[in-house]
Amino acid sequence: MKLRAASILIPKLRNSVALWPCLQCLLLALVLALSASGSENVPHQPYGEWANVPKQGESLHGLRYDQSSSYHIWASGKKRDVTVTSGGEYYGIDMNQGYVTFQYGLAERWAADLSIGYTSEGWRSFSPNNSIESTGGLMDSAFGVRYQMFNEPNAESPWTPTLTFRAGAVMPGTYHQHFIFAPGNRSAAIEPELIARKHFGWPGLGAYGDVLYRWNMTTANDMYIASVGLFQQIKGWEFDVGYQRLQCTSGKDVVVPDPLDLTTIIYPRDPREIRDVVQVGFSYTTVKCPIKYGFNTSIVVDGNNTDAKFWLGATVEFRFGGKKVGDAASTAK
Repeated sequence: MKLRAASILIPKLRNSVALWPCLQCLLLALVLALSASGSENVPHQPYGEWANVPKQGESLHGLRYDQSSSYHIWASGKKRDVTVTSGGEYYGIDMNQGYVTFQYGLAERWAADLSIGYTSEGWRSFSPNNSIESTGGLMDSAFGVRYQMFNEPNAESPWTPTLTFRAGAVMPGTYHQHFIFAPGNRSAAIEPELIARKHFGWPGLGAYGDVLYRWNMTTANDMYIASVGLFQQIKGWEFDVGYQRLQCTSGKDVVVPDPLDLTTIIYPRDPREIRDVVQVGFSYTTVKCPIKYGFNTSIVVDGNNTDAKFWLGATVEFRFGGKKVGDAASTAK
């Protein structure tokens, strides 16, 4: 049902550049979504990269793999160790996931994006006798339409940034929604978002900002996510460092009635998650047949009703098609 809805959506987006029909498609997909607790884990381009849009007719295809480990959680305002030792090895909350991303230039300043993938998670801390418990399935998938309001290289004012608005939506995945610290909220959602990038100072130096508000239709624990940071570009290289704040505006606390027995944990369907994250990454884009290779890492340094994830990830992205400089002139003739 979900794949069929996506296949119907994409051709419609390609044949229209009006925002309202695109929003209608997003809402239709949400109605078709199956109503399906965990931490936020929706695929998202880091470092304000969604501020840039592909050329008209150009498509970007990406592959990404991430893994994370957490040895601490924050519950009811307190940090707790969830490390389990077995056979000389240390185990926490471990996640592995891979997903594919698609972007397509609908028209000048307009683009559509889609990200879908698979995730799995396992832990021992919250089960009797520290036995292994796990879940897996499709990730919460993300798709949306972006409109680039301002483009820094083409702007008349030197103060104008590249600024893009995104109307996005989230489709719930298929993993167990009641799994403790599940790999996602498994909630249908809609999310308006603003993304900006601006160069300043010496050549290649710049800053980015990204803020979104997500209405979780299934779990009702709405949230905002805000990111800020710096980037440095040197030829085909880009180095990024930033800070992200996530906070739910509603929801319930994770409770551990007996601090000496983690199996007593009470994990709600709608956790009020709060987390502060430090992000670092770098990428390299080849000159011929542009291929972008990237490496990303992030760590949750503080929060509540969340776990202290340390993420490592790698990505590769390919570009195809797109209008060339002389295409507009030849079309006019």
